[in-house]
Amino acid sequence: MTLGNKLLALRKKSGMSQEEVSDGLGVSCQAVSKWKTDQTTPELAKVELLSKLYNISYYYP
Repeated sequence: MTLGNKLLALRKKSGMSQEEVSDGLGVSCQAVSKWKTDQTTPELAKVELLSKLYNISYYYP
């Protein structure tokens, strides 16, 4: 599973729209769209915010 697929699954599981996620992170809807299609990856600071938004850990040993 790619990072984009995982982000899409987490967003759908949370019941949030792409716009709600982008507003919560302070980024554009286009940025979130590019993440979910693996065109780009979020900055580490945004990963931390995503983990809080979805209530998951971003630690990977």
